[in-house]
Amino acid sequence: MHTAETFRSETHDASPWWAVYTRHQHEKVVAEMLFAKGFEVFLPLYESTRRWKDRRMVLSLPLFPCYVFVRGSLDRKLQVVTTPGIHMILYRGEQVAIVPSQEIEALQRAVDGPCQIEPYPFLKCGKRVRVIRGSLEGVEGILVRKKNLFRLVLSVDMLARSVAVEVHASDVEPCGDLSSDSGRDPSPIWADKSGILKTNSPHMFTP
Repeated sequence: MHTAETFRSETHDASPWWAVYTRHQHEKVVAEMLFAKGFEVFLPLYESTRRWKDRRMVLSLPLFPCYVFVRGSLDRKLQVVTTPGIHMILYRGEQVAIVPSQEIEALQRAVDGPCQIEPYPFLKCGKRVRVIRGSLEGVEGILVRKKNLFRLVLSVDMLARSVAVEVHASDVEPCGDLSSDSGRDPSPIWADKSGILKTNSPHMFTP
C-alpha cells in the first residue's frame, strides 16, 4: 500500500475525488492520517536522486507537492480540514472542486507501470495521443520529446500541474484533436511558487 511509487488506500469508496492542500512536506503524514480516518487516499510519489559531495540518496517525493487526493463522502469535510497538516480543501465556487476520475486513473496506472515518471511543467496544448499497448493502454495525454526519449504528459487540470511518463513512440497514436484545451476549465485552482492558492473564483473550506 505504501511504496516508493505511491501511497494508496484500498477502501474503494464510490464518492468523487477531491484534493486537499497541505503544509510543506506533510503530504505523507496527512495521507496516512486520512487513511486511518477511513478515507480513500491517493498520493502519487516518484523517486529522485540527490547528490552531495560525499554521498548520494534516493528520495521518494510527491509528484504534486502539497497536494493529496481524497475520496470520501462530502459531508465529512470537517473531519478532513481538522486533520493536522491540512490547510484547506479546494473549492470551485460553492462546491468542492472535483478531480475527474479519469485523471486519477491515468495517474494511478502511470505510477503502477514500469516506466519512469516525474513532474513536468503544466501543458495546456500540444499533440494529444492515446496509448495503444502496454500498461497505459487507453490512457490519453500530450506527447513531448526530450532528446531521444518520448514522454506522455498527464495533467490534473484543477491544479494546473502535470507529470510525464516515458513511452515508446510506436505505442501511441494521435487522438485526432491536436489541442488538449477542449473541455478544460478556463479558471483552474492552482498554487504558485510561494504556495498561495489562486483562482478566478476563490472559495476554500477551512476550519
